Amino acid sequence: MARSLFPPARRVKVLLPLPLAGSYDYGVPPGMDPLPGSFVEVPLGGRAVAGVVWDGEPDPGDVPESKLKDIAGILPAPPLPDASRRFVERVAAYTLAAPGSVLRMAMSAPKALEPASLRTVYTAADPPPEDIRWTAARRRVMDFAAQGPALPAADLAREAGVTPGVIRGMADAGALLPLRLPDTESFDDPDWERPGPELSDSQHAAATELCEAVRAREFSVTLLDGVTGSGKTEVYFEAVAAALAAGRPVLVLLPEIALSAQWLERFEDRFGTRPAEWHSDLPPGTRRRTWKAVAEGRVKVMVGARSALHLPFPELGLIVVDEEHDGSFKQEEGVIYHARDMAVLRAQVCDCPIVLASATPSLETVTNADAGRYRRLRLTERHGVAKLPSIDVIDLRKTPPPRQRWISPPLQDALEETLARGEQALLFLNRRGYAPLTLCRTCGHRIECPTCDAWLVEHRFGRRLECHHCGFAMKTPDHCPECQDTDSLVACGPGVERLHEEALAILPDARIEVVTSDTLQGPLAAAAFVDRMASGEVNLVIGTQIVAKGYHFPLLTLVGVIDADLGLAGGDLRAAERTFQLLSQVAGRAGRAGHAGRVMLQTANPGATVLQAIATGDRDGFYAAEASMREEHGWPPYGRLAALIVSGEDEGQVERTAGDLARAAPRADGLRVLGPAAPPLALLRGRYRRRLLLKTGRDISLQRVLTDWLSRVKPPNAVRIQVDIDPYSFM
Repeated sequence: MARSLFPPARRVKVLLPLPLAGSYDYGVPPGMDPLPGSFVEVPLGGRAVAGVVWDGEPDPGDVPESKLKDIAGILPAPPLPDASRRFVERVAAYTLAAPGSVLRMAMSAPKALEPASLRTVYTAADPPPEDIRWTAARRRVMDFAAQGPALPAADLAREAGVTPGVIRGMADAGALLPLRLPDTESFDDPDWERPGPELSDSQHAAATELCEAVRAREFSVTLLDGVTGSGKTEVYFEAVAAALAAGRPVLVLLPEIALSAQWLERFEDRFGTRPAEWHSDLPPGTRRRTWKAVAEGRVKVMVGARSALHLPFPELGLIVVDEEHDGSFKQEEGVIYHARDMAVLRAQVCDCPIVLASATPSLETVTNADAGRYRRLRLTERHGVAKLPSIDVIDLRKTPPPRQRWISPPLQDALEETLARGEQALLFLNRRGYAPLTLCRTCGHRIECPTCDAWLVEHRFGRRLECHHCGFAMKTPDHCPECQDTDSLVACGPGVERLHEEALAILPDARIEVVTSDTLQGPLAAAAFVDRMASGEVNLVIGTQIVAKGYHFPLLTLVGVIDADLGLAGGDLRAAERTFQLLSQVAGRAGRAGHAGRVMLQTANPGATVLQAIATGDRDGFYAAEASMREEHGWPPYGRLAALIVSGEDEGQVERTAGDLARAAPRADGLRVLGPAAPPLALLRGRYRRRLLLKTGRDISLQRVLTDWLSRVKPPNAVRIQVDIDPYSFM
């Protein structure tokens, strides 16, 4: 056989941001030299796709040279760092997700891979035209434009507090000069030498240990365990300063970053500038420019939601996970993972320290600290003159509210007294909308979501019924859809909107604001709410769990929890822990300055272990009891869990696939498979669902068992099997 006159083409492995089993081989054209991590454009099924040149040598036997397609080009972006590539591999291995699906999270701003475009920015003309007509709005724009950097019209209008039309008019008049600049984002370097607030002795000791961990430049995990109001943020800000002094960037993860207006203000006060931000509310252009700035090493401090964990930092000097216990760190769609656990993994890959901060840490983190795997730093007192609030448990069996009311007489009296003193109060009910159920009193029909096993929630402010699982909404009907009777639909149970109606009736002079994820959307809305509280425009807040996270209002002295039992139903293994964390966090909003705080928990079960622990301040006793129960039964963190969620639009196919998985289930000592069973939401977004749960000891590799198990079953193309390692939701 004649040998080829041409040498074999050079091959590289390219990982694509798609749910594929692994990387694909591509040829490298002459004159092109892609390195591991290079972003490249490659052909795939008749279209061009961006991917990443992956590590390792391709196997020439996988794809014949005659079928090998060439890389089309190297994209103008810095290579994906080695640490990011290792992180993609480790997350995929842990979650059993396709590596390409994890890579997609790291390539979350694909436009950043394209050449930077030009954008128009405006600067002040010097001198300005003599014939321009000056107004107060135009003078504000001119003052800002003369002192600050050149900005796009929209940004300049926002900073000066004017409409975009004012900017256009000034540009037409020659007072503002347009410039065409590359469309990049510039971030001011935080001033780590700027003096911070004076720390207490315990804060100073904790900060010193964190700074030493940063300077060691090696992987470590520290639990910063401090009561609400103890100044944890100020402590880890010192570690941030130490990382900046060493020239290394910092990543801070916050739950629901879009609502963390006060945290951003505190950062600016401490370091003289705002950090870079990363969350779902950023406009696409800002996301593109910010991603590129991270990849180029121009971002010194990033604060973000869980998705910020996948940004392409060339290196990291410190990771902080604030409110590490918070449930919003768990991603339930796509690649299912817990950002706290993956943040620890990222710190390990980057060989840098990580701080987990919370007043009510997760039992997993507490157990790791007790076992010595994590360092633990405690802050047991509130900072400055603030004292922990007093906590009263109101027995609704003895002092019930009037019929169709939910505020008990003792709580109403406390509200009246608090507002009369010129202070602020918070009523907490973790239930959005007006009522959780709409019922026909004629035939008993309950209005349900057409694509989920869930009742529609009435939102009276918006005059609609809504599903909180899939987003389906409909206008509130004026007659029963089942029996057609008119005026027969009644609201059952309270939501925050109904509580607002009751508060208006008993406190007609109160200045009330309802705060939920429906009413407080995005950082600007959150900042405006903070301003209204600070100015006294609002003196009574009615809110869901969104108000339990990190807000500091000096005049808020009373917190009333309407239904302290709400989170304890349903049999979830973490129900007690989550209820304790949520109620402790919301109670911590009271009395955070020099004013005495008071918390009132309304309950029909005052003897509940959770409520007694909160009332007596026995947090450690609660954790010990919860840990003992979990350890006895082998539940996390003393055992391991993994869920298989089978879903599809054909219920029969889903049932058969779940049955096949059950018959192929592993059988060995230390393993137990539960199910298949229909979860509470057996129909979600039009897909039928079944769940199986694998329970093992900590000495068994869940991933190895699951990989072998899943290899024995081939589901139909229309059926999806999702793996949830360490499940937090059983809905």
